[in-house]
Amino acid sequence: MRENDTFGWQWRDVAVAVGLLTRLPLSLPDDAYARGARASWAYPLAGAVVAVLAAWVAALAQAVGLEPQAVALLVLLAMVMMTGAMHEDGLADMADGFWGGWTRERRLEIMKDSHIGSYGVIALILALAARWWGLSVLLGQQDGLWALVGVAALSRAGMPVLMAWLPNARDGGLSKAQGRPSRRVALIGCGVAWAVAVFCTGWAAIGLALLAALAVAGVGLLAKAKIGGQTGDVLGASQQVCEIALLLALSLP
Repeated sequence: MRENDTFGWQWRDVAVAVGLLTRLPLSLPDDAYARGARASWAYPLAGAVVAVLAAWVAALAQAVGLEPQAVALLVLLAMVMMTGAMHEDGLADMADGFWGGWTRERRLEIMKDSHIGSYGVIALILALAARWWGLSVLLGQQDGLWALVGVAALSRAGMPVLMAWLPNARDGGLSKAQGRPSRRVALIGCGVAWAVAVFCTGWAAIGLALLAALAVAGVGLLAKAKIGGQTGDVLGASQQVCEIALLLALSLP
């Protein structure tokens, strides 16, 4: 049996997911977090909450007449602040570890180090630039704010999938502490994300979901080859890669 394999969804899981994946001020009893990976189906909803709040920032910025490029910058800043740059940190650590070490052990050691290296800096610069450009195009389009919410949900659907698919690469860390969800939990998370995406983007969500799946599969296969499994950094990086892919796809003419 996998850890936390029993599934019985609770509405409180949404608050647990928000508390885990964001810095939004929530007061939950300690036993709420004991559900661990069983609450991972709600990760896409946590992303949707972040995006809705960021969309309010965008709407206010648009109302005062700011250009899409400036609006995109404010939205990006809002999302980074609300998540505490958790996913960005994961991307940087994964880039440093995967390309800075020659063995599995050394890669994991580098990923655990709090210092950031050249690969991590380059990954962050490119990722932030890609997200800013994609957001600047998207927010200049009609219904761009709705699409932002769909992207946020879909980009987090792959996290429970990776948790269920790949073993933990190390004995400690945030991902290990949450446990591994059942495939049913991961599938429900994907269904929730797709439902949000359909509501926000219409049937374009079909193509977006396929693209997100490819992005997650790519990150997962890379992680399996490099460290033999997943860590919290890999999960965060998968969110970033998915978000970038979806924003760029939506920004195409």
